[in-house]
Amino acid sequence: MNSSNLPTVSVVVIAYNDAGLVGEAVSSALAQGPVVAEVIAVNDASSDGTARVLDELAAAHPRLKVVHRTENSGGCGTPRNDGIAVASGKYVLFLDSDDVLPPGAADALVRTAEEHGAPVTVGAAVRRELPQHHDVPWMPGLYTPGDVIERPADRPELVRDTLCVNKLYERAFLREHGLRFPDGRFVYEDFVFTARVLAAAPRIAVTGDLVYVWHVRRSAAQVSISLDRKDVGNWRARVEAHRTAARTLAAASPELGSACQVKFLEYDLRMYLRELGKDPGYQAAWWTLTREYLDTFDEADIESTAAHARWIVRVLRATATPPADVGRLTRLAAEPPRLLPPYAVGPTGAPVWSEELPVELDGLAGLPVGELPVTVDAEPAGRGAVRVRLHDLYGRLAKARPRTVQLSFMPRAGAEPVLAQPVELRPDRNDGWIAVLPFRLADLAVTGRRQGLRRMQAWNVGVRVECADGSSVFTSLRPGGRLLRRRALPSSRYGVLLAQPYRTGAGALALRLAPGAEGALYLVRNRLHRARAGRGAG
Repeated sequence: MNSSNLPTVSVVVIAYNDAGLVGEAVSSALAQGPVVAEVIAVNDASSDGTARVLDELAAAHPRLKVVHRTENSGGCGTPRNDGIAVASGKYVLFLDSDDVLPPGAADALVRTAEEHGAPVTVGAAVRRELPQHHDVPWMPGLYTPGDVIERPADRPELVRDTLCVNKLYERAFLREHGLRFPDGRFVYEDFVFTARVLAAAPRIAVTGDLVYVWHVRRSAAQVSISLDRKDVGNWRARVEAHRTAARTLAAASPELGSACQVKFLEYDLRMYLRELGKDPGYQAAWWTLTREYLDTFDEADIESTAAHARWIVRVLRATATPPADVGRLTRLAAEPPRLLPPYAVGPTGAPVWSEELPVELDGLAGLPVGELPVTVDAEPAGRGAVRVRLHDLYGRLAKARPRTVQLSFMPRAGAEPVLAQPVELRPDRNDGWIAVLPFRLADLAVTGRRQGLRRMQAWNVGVRVECADGSSVFTSLRPGGRLLRRRALPSSRYGVLLAQPYRTGAGALALRLAPGAEGALYLVRNRLHRARAGRGAG
């Protein structure tokens, strides 16, 4: 029987001071069709017009039930628990007030759950950057559509998916195991809830359908908790949530507990480190907190991490305060990781972090070429060309014999990358290789338009190096200052083409293109909007 004939899902929507957006979220849940028996909107004592918006929607839609809390909980866990308590459907699905469910999400999840008798079902989710509508898949490759996981301990890597909103839960399963979110002002409550779910060892079914759209509004007056990193309190909250989740998982399964620790080192730690910023006070507080937490990790879990993540931990542990070259460490935490020169060696000839901090870079000699944290510098080489310099890395690249380098423009809006022609590398006198790479911004803009990129196009710029031994490595570019100049170029097609190279937060080269007068105006307005938002946040 088609699940659309089975009204079995309770969608729990939580809202706090989100009158302008909650209506879209609730409407996306109601639009799922008959499979949704009820939408339960929990208003967490909002002080704006959220209560009125929800009550007006409820008057027009009998399936919408509104729960008004009289006191704000301070977090997301308590209102979700309120929704679970009120729910009457066989299944529960969670939705935040500033996000949406794509059409058919609930139906796809229920079909998969019923087919496999799974108390937990997971689907695809995307982070949608607004206003650009740039979709970034959440945890791509973690799940295989159609897969059924009998025990989470059989797939320890599942701990990397900490979202609660891309999953359908059987309500009886939640009740049987007493599964609830942490109450009160507990940030990253979904880390703990997801850990509790995995610890209960459910069968998990996977659908390939898109089931959740997570809206990311970085310029909003009030950013989401996960983006609000202006002080060390956010990092402290994340550490505490991870600590609780890791203990929960370790008590249920040593494999899951260890995987949770490794995930923290390879993902959470790197994400916050590459956004460390330049404020000495924040750096010092972050450094102290992080070192204290890393001291609680088993050495076996640290040894299990990828090499570059392990080196980061070793450097952090080696000094009580941020080193003078802490910026190098943030680049090693980037994706892809880059180890910037100089490249020091220790007394035994082994590669080390620096002469001042001789932390051995263990395992570097055995890394495949494709995993080496290579660095490529970029400088302008006249109009329509960039000069790149590839640094050798303790002789590893020299052994592979770099042969060609190819520019790659990757649209931040999720379209297809644009590749330039490969260019032959030649050795330079400073222990590396150089090449001059031509490119045509007008052709790039035309390709972007064909792919649906309109007023403003945003591209990440990287290079692929092919070696004579058959290996290759891809990395981003480190831009020199002269490369970061905005240019207005005459264009026979658009009249004017505005090009704005810039350095990302991770120190990599990116490019904004605005074809035509409309695009240039949009780019200028967007820049002013970001500047005003930045001043407001300060």
